[in-house]
Amino acid sequence: MELGLKAAYRHAKRTAAWLTAAGFLLIAVVGSVRHYWLEREVGTGPAGPSVELAPFAQVWSRRPVLLLGLGDSVTAGFGASPGKSYVQRLAQNPPDEFPELRGRSLSALFPKLKSLNAAVSGSTSPQHLERIQRLPVYGRDTLGLVVMTTGGNDLIHDYGRSAPQEGAMYGATLAQAQPWIANYDRRLEQMVAELRRRFPGGMHIFLANIYDPTDGDGTAGVVGLPSWPEGLRIHADYNAVIERVAERHPDVTQVDIRTPLLGHGIYCRQFWRQQYQPRDPTYWYDPNFEDPNDRGYDAIRRAFLNTIISQRQALSVK
Repeated sequence: MELGLKAAYRHAKRTAAWLTAAGFLLIAVVGSVRHYWLEREVGTGPAGPSVELAPFAQVWSRRPVLLLGLGDSVTAGFGASPGKSYVQRLAQNPPDEFPELRGRSLSALFPKLKSLNAAVSGSTSPQHLERIQRLPVYGRDTLGLVVMTTGGNDLIHDYGRSAPQEGAMYGATLAQAQPWIANYDRRLEQMVAELRRRFPGGMHIFLANIYDPTDGDGTAGVVGLPSWPEGLRIHADYNAVIERVAERHPDVTQVDIRTPLLGHGIYCRQFWRQQYQPRDPTYWYDPNFEDPNDRGYDAIRRAFLNTIISQRQALSVK
């Protein structure tokens, strides 16, 4: 009887040890899922590439210059703190500007700079063309400096809650999307032509490509969105259209905002991914998943500034 009690005690002890280990394992698994899949730290401080000070040391042009923002919520500045959309930061440094960006704004380059942001949150590229067609014709003394984000909502509108269609193609196959991609190319060409008519004194369009909050993964189930197997390919084809349009026109320059934001999307903490950013594995998007937060807008502002600097010769007309 005594031996049987000892055996039962040893068995109970082993069972308790296994249960304890299993409990710790479960806690570790749950903690890992929360840390690597569900929780995203925003972080603080500057974000994005550096910007040289030297190009801002002298005026580029004393002509009247209109900084015109066009497109969707990214250019409209949805979710940005007051004064910290990328368009506002391009025009003028905010009072609490980071030391490394002080003095680096378009107002330092163009003393007669004025700013108009005509972007509308939630809008699509067909609506952007219509908006451009309603713009006035500016005087010949005015240089148009156009910054634009267009096409992102064409891809994601409705998030698959209804059948894919042009302007809301989430969930579409590549075959379905082909005519919509071709229409997007033609539409961008129309936008360029219409903007030239509105700035007879000259203009330059800085056209951003479309970023990827999934960090190149293409799936967003962790934020509750349905699978889109061919989404990355369609996204890439839209960006290829933007690149081709910029290559066709000397007064259009692509701004790469996709690259600096990679690794700062919904999988920013997953160190095993190719896009992981070990120096700053933080989230640069709004809780809505589709728009930037203040740090994302900082990175976008820097990408635009560096691209504008690359076109100094074309814009330096006294």
